[in-house]
Amino acid sequence: MTGFDALTALAALPFSDLFAPLFVVNTISGLFDWFLRVVVDGVFSWVAAVTGLQFLSYPYMQRAYLSVFCIGIVGPLVGSFLVYRDLSMVGDTLAHTAFAGVAVALFLDATLALTVPPLVGALVVAVLAALVVQVLVEYTDARSDAALAMVLTGGFALGSVLISLTGGGISVGINQYLFGSLATVSRADVGLLVSMGLVVVVGVSVAYRPLLFVTFDETAARASRVHVRAVNTLLSILTAFVVVSAMRIMGVILVAALLVIPVVTVSRAGRSYKHSLWLGIFAGEIAGIAGVTLAYLYGLAAGGSIVLVAIGGFVAVQLGLRAR
Repeated sequence: MTGFDALTALAALPFSDLFAPLFVVNTISGLFDWFLRVVVDGVFSWVAAVTGLQFLSYPYMQRAYLSVFCIGIVGPLVGSFLVYRDLSMVGDTLAHTAFAGVAVALFLDATLALTVPPLVGALVVAVLAALVVQVLVEYTDARSDAALAMVLTGGFALGSVLISLTGGGISVGINQYLFGSLATVSRADVGLLVSMGLVVVVGVSVAYRPLLFVTFDETAARASRVHVRAVNTLLSILTAFVVVSAMRIMGVILVAALLVIPVVTVSRAGRSYKHSLWLGIFAGEIAGIAGVTLAYLYGLAAGGSIVLVAIGGFVAVQLGLRAR
């Protein structure tokens, strides 16, 4: 089904049928296929023809660039709230628990023949881990850093135990999520990433003012009757969405980097918080696009290349500020 076919079918259906789940799924799938084939492929093919960079016309490279474009937006968008609240390790914690989610999905497939998409397993476990961290902080004597450490190590321990229970049989499937992969990003992965990216952007847009208020003055937010617990829960869940969406390119080990490094890079350059937010997204996009390009040209790991470019940008900015 093409995007045009989907829109035509949408206009022809009775209003009551628009809520049929199968039709909704098919419509979204058709629109996304049209977007990949017409918009993405058309733009990249035109750029490839103009610049002579033929690799831009390869479908897997187009999917990789579209993926890092989304990650470059949602990473700094959510990471800015984490960095300014000294919660930078939240991303790393949820990444390691998302690894456990991947292991759970592969374990169920290997032992019970129960097919669960690894990214869905990662998302469910990461969201649960985010809620567990909040419960530990609010209802136990554990400080936030101790709660993060417990959940991080617990998630990684669960993943390693599940690998051992299968005699290492699922370790091959897990490796691509640990370190990321440029060539194995599928259309389904990109579709899930774009969907989760839209959820993150809408979530931040709707709750921007409460998120900002709690980030810079949680005490005053409570006094103003802002539901701080709900805001913190939302931030944790949005972080889980970002982490899982970036796993296929960045890998679990490096996925937290684009939550933190672009934000820290531009922290002294913005005239306001919103200005710094836009600069962080710009820095994230530069790191993602340059990293993927270098990974293809020199046969490097995509996640590692992106992180090193991001760190190089941070160093360059710091040197420039000191020189000025």
